[in-house]
Amino acid sequence: MKTELPITAVLAGHRLLRRQLRRVFGTEILPEGPWAELLSAVSDAYHEADRERQLVENALEVNAQELTEANIKLRLLIDNAPAGIVMLDREMRCIFASRRWLQDHRVELQDIVGRDHFEIVPQMAERWRDSLLRCLAGATESCDEEPIPQPDGTIDWIKWEIRPWYETNGMIAGIIIMSEDISARKRAEEQMRIAAVAFQSRDGMIVTDASGIILQVNQAFTDVTGYTAEDAVGKTPALLRSGRQDSTFFRNMWEALAHEGTWAGEIWNRRKDGGIYPEWLSISSVRNAADKVTHYLAAYSDIRDPKEAERKILELAFYDPLTGLPNRRLLHDRLNHAMAACAREGKFGAMLLIDLDHFKTLNDTRGHDVGDRLLVEVARRLVQTLRETDSAARLGGDEFVILLEGLSEELSTAATSAESIAEKIRAAISGPVTLGENVYHATTSIGVTLFRDRGEGAEVLFRQADLALYQAKDAGRDTIRFYSPAMQALVDERAKVEGGLRRALAQDEFLLYFQSQVDRTGVIVGAEALLRWQATEQEMISPGEFIPVAEDSGLIVPISAWVLESACRQLALWERNPATTHLHLSINISARQFHQADFVEQVKSALLRHGANPGRIMLELTETLLLKNVDKAIQTMKALKDFGVGFSIDDFGIGYSSLFYLKRLPLDQIKIDRSFVRDIADDPDDRAIVQAIISLAHGLGLQVIAEGVETEAQRDFLAAHECHAYQGYLFGHPAPIGDFDRLLE
Repeated sequence: MKTELPITAVLAGHRLLRRQLRRVFGTEILPEGPWAELLSAVSDAYHEADRERQLVENALEVNAQELTEANIKLRLLIDNAPAGIVMLDREMRCIFASRRWLQDHRVELQDIVGRDHFEIVPQMAERWRDSLLRCLAGATESCDEEPIPQPDGTIDWIKWEIRPWYETNGMIAGIIIMSEDISARKRAEEQMRIAAVAFQSRDGMIVTDASGIILQVNQAFTDVTGYTAEDAVGKTPALLRSGRQDSTFFRNMWEALAHEGTWAGEIWNRRKDGGIYPEWLSISSVRNAADKVTHYLAAYSDIRDPKEAERKILELAFYDPLTGLPNRRLLHDRLNHAMAACAREGKFGAMLLIDLDHFKTLNDTRGHDVGDRLLVEVARRLVQTLRETDSAARLGGDEFVILLEGLSEELSTAATSAESIAEKIRAAISGPVTLGENVYHATTSIGVTLFRDRGEGAEVLFRQADLALYQAKDAGRDTIRFYSPAMQALVDERAKVEGGLRRALAQDEFLLYFQSQVDRTGVIVGAEALLRWQATEQEMISPGEFIPVAEDSGLIVPISAWVLESACRQLALWERNPATTHLHLSINISARQFHQADFVEQVKSALLRHGANPGRIMLELTETLLLKNVDKAIQTMKALKDFGVGFSIDDFGIGYSSLFYLKRLPLDQIKIDRSFVRDIADDPDDRAIVQAIISLAHGLGLQVIAEGVETEAQRDFLAAHECHAYQGYLFGHPAPIGDFDRLLE
């Protein structure tokens, strides 16, 4: 029976035998006979074992090298995959991530290994939590495409796939997540859908390559010419030639395409059945990023119909073919109409001349097709920003004009409105625009001039707006300038006041002054709270200067909220003092404040917060405020009336004074405007009006108070006709609370 020894045993035996022979014979020379044969056999076994050892070591070295190379190739493959890859264990801890995944999430591998995946990417992990847990539990796979809103308002798309990975025993060891940004593909698909819809228009359309070979036609082309797609694709548009245009005609066409990128005109073509007919042909060149023509797009319109022919002629004559906006010719017509309308209504209008900053640089560096896409987007944003009564036009190049009508009868208010609209336009255009693979941020310089009649003339207005535009460019671009220094000063002053109002709110610079209201015996029964602004280290600023700015800017809402809080606080203090507990307090309510959705809750909360009696507060409203939306106003007033709050109609007699609405409104008081009280002693008309107002109030069961009472004669007339209460300089000027308290004493 053959016995196999381990290599180590054979080697050890070989060395032991040689040492024994050396001791016996005293030499390394081996004797003949069995010893020699044994030694020879052992030596052969040794060499065979050594050879096998070398083969094993070499094989192990080769396998290790091949494994290392395979690992390197696998890592390169994973790192350069289009999708980011991350591996998680069963506890959702990260154990590996590809380079793309690390770049997408802006982290380093050493910072995430061993950390919870929900902690590293909480937003996305939370969105996929259910899918991750289902995959881990049931070895299911999930795959989906998902929109991700971005901070700038755009939408990015991500495609994600979740798969389990297994141990050698078949158990789920964890999860592999693959995510890929597919925003570019989604945008391309959207553009293709839009292009497909546009391609199926009422006009016949042809797409050719740069050499003029037809690549695609639409159904309208077949309907008009009789040629199907199979007939036309692969040929040139020459198959439509009728022979009525000579070579000079087509040479001029191609020269226009080469220099301007577009051509439009009338042409006679031949149908498949041989019939000749007129068409309106528009050709546009399509260029790549290197500004090289790659395709031509031709649109054919059958103009045998006189109406269609007229439409095409008017479109070419009055509209810009690129943006679809009115051109200079139509703009002049609309400008004359706007000036006539403003002269008829006595209101100012405005012309805004808009120029895109550094547009030439964009055209020169990115190509005219990119510049055209920007112009089209700017035109779209202009139309979206304007009111229905306004007009936008393109003069040419990167210049646009806006006409604003019916701004205001007052110059300062009209200038403010024009500046506000110009600012909205500037902000709209400055938003990001996607041009190919890049995002571009355009800025604009805007020149503004105002008009109110035909006196200036169109050309004069254009020169004024142009001068204002150059001032805007000289000021550093991306800004707005008015032609008139006086107008610019008004706008600058308004901006200064608006900035001061914001500071006043932040630094508590507002004050409440109180003007006493007395009954027929001269006893003070209440006061009107009046807003004042005492800016730091400045004189008191008149309400007439800042209230209109606060109204226009919307700051009147937080300012009115401050007035309401301060008035309720003071009313509560009066109620705690037996000497003043009978006083009521009137405050003016702005239209914007009254129409706030939570106005009722604002008033209730302020009264409850300070512990003020609702029955001691009177909210003064104007007629124009109430008539803006009568039903909604009545609903708001009734809600507060049920809470105990009173209402007074302020400046009665100078508005609409509709008796029909007056009887519906839940009022407590009518306030006679000072303009009727001022001349009551001398003007019989004013006396008649005041008597009528007092009689009307009595008939409706309302209190009546007259403001602007400054003389004894005025007070005596009002008292003789049973006016309930008075307010004016005869009884005290508006004063801070300390002075008013001394007046009470």
